Amino acid sequence: MEMLVLGAGATGGYFGGRLAEATLQGKSTLEVSFLVRPARAATLAENGLRVDSRYGDIAIPVRTVVQAALRPDYDLVLLTCKAYDLDSAIESIAPALRPDTLILPVLNGLEHFDRLDRAFGAARVLGGCCHIASALTPDGVVRQLTDLHRITYGLRPTNGAAAKHALDALDAAFRQTPVDARHVDDIDQEIWEKFVFLATLAGMTTLMRGAIGDIVAALGGVGLTERMLAECESAAAAAGKPSRPTAVDSALKTLTQPGSVMTASMLRDLESGARIESAHIVGDMLRRARAAGHDATLLEAAWVHLQVRDFRRARETKG
Repeated sequence: MEMLVLGAGATGGYFGGRLAEATLQGKSTLEVSFLVRPARAATLAENGLRVDSRYGDIAIPVRTVVQAALRPDYDLVLLTCKAYDLDSAIESIAPALRPDTLILPVLNGLEHFDRLDRAFGAARVLGGCCHIASALTPDGVVRQLTDLHRITYGLRPTNGAAAKHALDALDAAFRQTPVDARHVDDIDQEIWEKFVFLATLAGMTTLMRGAIGDIVAALGGVGLTERMLAECESAAAAAGKPSRPTAVDSALKTLTQPGSVMTASMLRDLESGARIESAHIVGDMLRRARAAGHDATLLEAAWVHLQVRDFRRARETKG
């Protein structure tokens, strides 16, 4: 099976790199290529793909392709871009697709599924999400920041037999890597549970401009966190995907852990002046909670806060 990974950055570089490593070692027959910009292609040609990870470092040659040379040669495309880059990602991968090519997105949230379904047809868009904290260093190394390196995938109701075959092949390839890969029966449940957790984490840490432990230490911090989680849960329940008790317990434990230095990557991006996925995560969760008729006061406060930041950033950048 031929697989194209869009980009070789913090997320695509890690998961795609693990798959490419297994193929290079003769453990898998999955052929992995990375769609990258010319500068990144030159770096990879000179230095190979390098990953710094507690599960074993990678330094291997990889196959790359640039936009101008892209051909419809792929069975599966892995999308790992930020939500605000989705439109350009759709345009970028289009020349790589045959009528039967499948797309596996592991973006945050849910909104991207509607856009991908419209662009390529729901039968071709698989379900997936990932949990990883990683970064691309200035010298082009993918650095894993924590123990977490999970990717979860499964069939959506709109997928057919060809999609099942592709996911089975992908799962077999991941089994030859150290990645925590999970092929699940109800991928929508997994995506919703991540969405609920992430919207709460991003909403609280950006609104309060602090880590989990800082919020917990403040009088009323735990109560506000629990309220925002409940607002997000109301949207999930209205969609028919209430979080399972184990997921709720895990989220509460993580989100109210005293002394925790955990923040959402959205807060780190916000504080560094970078673009953020606010509309795709906090804004979309607010929209869904409101549509269900539920109170979402804290989500609204977080969303307004993030919009103000973006308006100010745009004004100051223009000035």
